[in-house]
This record gives sequence, C-alpha cells and structure tokens, in this order.
Amino acid sequence: MRRHSFAQRALSSSFAGAFLALAAPALAAPADARVTVRFVAPERYTDADDRYGSGPGLRGTLAEIRRIIAASALRVMGPDETLSVDVLDIDRAGFVRPDLNSPSGLRIVSDATPPAIRLRYDLRRGGRRIAGGEERLTDINFLFGARAAAASGSFGYEEALLRDWARSRLSAPAGGAGPRPD
Repeated sequence: MRRHSFAQRALSSSFAGAFLALAAPALAAPADARVTVRFVAPERYTDADDRYGSGPGLRGTLAEIRRIIAASALRVMGPDETLSVDVLDIDRAGFVRPDLNSPSGLRIVSDATPPAIRLRYDLRRGGRRIAGGEERLTDINFLFGARAAAASGSFGYEEALLRDWARSRLSAPAGGAGPRPD
C-alpha cells in the first residue's frame, strides 16, 4: 500500500475542491430557458435569510426556491410555453428559535406558521399571454393529510405549496385551450 505525504493529500484534496467548485454549475440540472425566476428585493423578504445559521442562508434559499419553481412549472407547462416569475416575498414555514440548539437556532414548525410566498407571473404560449397575475400563496392546512407526510427536506412545505400553485395555474385543461380556470 502506497502512503501519501500530508502535502500530497492536501494538494490532491485542494485540486478536488477546485474541480468541484468549477464543475458544480455544470453538474447541476440544466436550466430551462422557458422558465425565468427573478427575486425582487430579496434582502427585504420576511423569512428567506437564515440569521442564526440553522439552515441555508439567503443565497441558498433563493437557489432552492428557483429550482422548485422551475421544476414544478416544467412538469405542467406545454412545450411551446414560457413562464416569467417575479418572487416578491418569501415567508417560510415555521420560525427560527435562536435559543434552541444554541448557537445556531432551530426552525420550529406549527400550524400557526404556514409558508407564504408572494409572486407575480406571466405565462405565454407562442408569445401571447395566456395567464398571469400577482398572488399570495399560502396553505393554512399545510400540516394535515398527505401534503404533510410528503413534505421532506428543508423546503418541503414550500415545495408542496409551489407544486400545487403550478398545477392549478399553469396546467392546460384536457382540451389544451389554456390554463385550468380558477
């Protein structure tokens, strides 16, 4: 068995780290140009930044919300449709209790703290607007039933909320004439 010196191991791990840092964007799921997500004044969002280190910071939250919106929309959009979404506010499910799990805090989720996301969207087919508007998404029953059981990960409740929104607002009805009516 060949032994490597500390310097060789450190050098190889720094090369691996540099490779991963450079390759990570390429390894991520390719962005679909049909969905554009912008964050309007994210520094003013109600609950997107982790002030206590108990979860992802602002950049991590925005990246995950962008991924969830794009994935949810692409599941239901037609091939000739494009979507533009402006996220106006994010209030994640629960709240952070800095006094628990010190020093980083702990996110406490209860039925009194549902997720809420305010957004503006524009869905187009062939360049013509077929749906859009500004909405505040929330679900006061987010802890009940199958949705609660299916919610997993740090953004499980927000993902369920955005998935439901995409299905109800962006899906074409069986006739294909446009989004499902409200």
